[in-house]
Amino acid sequence: MEKKANKILLGACGGITGAVNGIFGGGGGMIVVPLLTSLANKPPLVAHATAILIILPVSLASGIIYLINGYFDTELFLSVSLGVLFGGFLGAGALNKLSAGTATIIFAAVMFAAGLKMIF
Repeated sequence: MEKKANKILLGACGGITGAVNGIFGGGGGMIVVPLLTSLANKPPLVAHATAILIILPVSLASGIIYLINGYFDTELFLSVSLGVLFGGFLGAGALNKLSAGTATIIFAAVMFAAGLKMIF
């Protein structure tokens, strides 16, 4: 019974993640990684890698809605996409070389810096 309740809780958290991504255009990883490490007891490296794949369909769905509503800039998309693809390959390769503790510290530092940037 506990396993079923945990799956339901994770599913509900997935719904929240999708809503956050849809509203803010991203940020689901900030929710998914801590959830996967705490609720699903997954190692940090597995949580980070899984979060990327979870965010893919969520971002696609949100992106389609943004596109339909006219919130899309083709030139910006093409410019940024090239950098994101390159950075994604580098980041995924780096994650494979990092310890779980180091990945967690870097993730926390990036989230902290992003929060500070939004405040100031």
